[in-house]
Order: sequence, then C-alpha cells, then structure tokens
Amino acid sequence: GQKVCYSAFKHSCYKLAYFQDLSRRVGFQEARQACEIDGGALLSLESEAEQQLIENMLQNLTRSGSGISDGDFWIGLWRSGDGLATSSACPDLYQWADGSMSPFRNWYTDEPSCGSEACVVMYHQPTANPGLGGPYLYQWNDDRCNMKH
Repeated sequence: GQKVCYSAFKHSCYKLAYFQDLSRRVGFQEARQACEIDGGALLSLESEAEQQLIENMLQNLTRSGSGISDGDFWIGLWRSGDGLATSSACPDLYQWADGSMSPFRNWYTDEPSCGSEACVVMYHQPTANPGLGGPYLYQWNDDRCNMKH
C-alpha cells in the first residue's frame, strides 16, 4: 500500500493495504503485526471526519482503476477476553489496539453481533445487495479474528 499523509488529523499518515489475491489476505493478528513491523498500528478511527477521510481514500483507490472488488478492511478495534461475550454490555468491551480511548463507532445495523466475533472490519462490499442498514460500505462489522481480509 501507499502511505498518504495529512496534517489535520492526530494520525497524520495512513497506509491502505488491499489484496485482490485472496491467498494474500490475512487475519486480524497478522494484519496487526504487519502494521507494527511497518512502524504503525491498525487504524483507530477517532471521529466522523476521520471516518470520512478513510472513506474518501477507499473511493479514490476504487476509482484508480486498480480493479478493487469486494473485500473488507481490518481496523484496530477488537474485543479481548476469554469466552463468548453475549451480554448487552458486549459493545462496550471493544477497545482500540493502539490504546486510543476514542468512543467513536460506526457500526452497521445490528452490529456488533458479539459471540465468537471479536475483531472488527470496515465493510467494503460494493457488489453486495444492500441489507437492512443499506450498502455494505464503510460501516463496521465484528468478525472472527481468523478471517482473511
């Protein structure tokens, strides 16, 4: 991915990594480690403005003719702890991998579903038919941490 920097945000530089080749996609912990090896961290989104910035970056990537297709993106939000979280408190158990304390969330309708899904992706499924919450674009969904994104 290419690094893009902006001075107006706390996280001044961003790098999107997208792999059309499904065999190159990775689970949450692998993505987290790759970011750390590269001197960064999985994305913590701290405001609606930052969410919009990332959406614009993804739209630009799509328009660039790179042939981007369906494929969700890991972000740095996850739920730690043992066992399955099924209580109504589950949404409050999610935390940012880089230690950020931002309360900003952009969940898709009926998410997070909790249970065995503890790691979070930003939806990017432009060819999917819209669901109850509209298109599967840019909202967040909890997923199993070993899924490949």
